[in-house]
Parts: sequence; C-alpha cells; structure tokens
Amino acid sequence: PHLSLPSANPFSPTHHAPVTKSASEIVPRVYISDLAFAENPACLSSHRITHILSTLPDNIYVPPAPLLHPHPPPARMQIRVEDLPFAELAAHLPKTTAWIKEALAKDPEARVLVHCVEGISRSVSVVAAYLMASYGWSPNEAVKYIQNRRRVANPNFGFVQQLHEYGRDCLGR
Repeated sequence: PHLSLPSANPFSPTHHAPVTKSASEIVPRVYISDLAFAENPACLSSHRITHILSTLPDNIYVPPAPLLHPHPPPARMQIRVEDLPFAELAAHLPKTTAWIKEALAKDPEARVLVHCVEGISRSVSVVAAYLMASYGWSPNEAVKYIQNRRRVANPNFGFVQQLHEYGRDCLGR
C-alpha cells in the first residue's frame, strides 16, 4: 500500500494522497483530478472530457488521438504553477475562470477537467475561483463546497489567501 505523509516543511508542496486515477465532478461538467487521471486515455474517454486545464510547471503527457477514439483530443490550457504557498496563482485566475466559462457556454456537451499532480491544492484553487465568479461565493464557501465533493481537497494557505485577493480585486467582493 502507498503511504503518504504530510511534509514537515510548510513551504514544500503538499503530499497528502496516493495517485488514484479518479476524478470528482464538482458541479455539472466540471471535474477535478490528479495527473494520473489526466494522462490516462481510458479515463478521459470514459468521462467524455473535452477540455483539460493543467496547473503544473512541467509539460504533461498528451494521449494521442487514436487512443481517445471515438472522441477528439481535448482542448488544452496550461498554467505553470508550483504547489507552494508563495507561488503566483491569483494572476492566472481571471484567465482560467474565463476559459472554463467559455468552454461550458460554447458546447452543452463540454466537460472540463482541471488537474494538478494530486487533485488537492492547485486544481482545487482554480475551480474555487471559477465557483466564486459563477455563483458569487466566498473563497471559504467555494473550498468547502469542493471538499464536500472531493475529500482530499485542501488548497495550501497561500492559495487560499490568493482566492481572497481574487475575490476582492477581480470580483469586487
């Protein structure tokens, strides 16, 4: 079995959960997952994922089109963010929120997957920003809502602070 212990260093990336190849539907057609799910053609096809937003500093494996048949390759967006409390996330949130909203508005069949390495911190923060903009929620309401649907969700404290900044500066709350 995989044993994962939290880091004693508060400035190192969070490492809480084993890789699961699972996705959680947070609101209709918006999912959060880990990297293993996002790189797995069978997972992407079975969930009919049409858009993938990656929140990693490195490039990810893109399954070739034949492995996704009969579905076309998903549209992709990547923001390069480390899972560190002082990593700049807030500057990306208007762009990621707009990308998710546009994908869902353009196509009633669209399904957006937001992922990071473990589906715990970066991806949760990006989806929380989307929920704040779409539903008028506070950062705490958005994160709690996600945690009720994805048990491992736990954005680092720096990202939570940046969600408050995003709400104040970009959403006027």
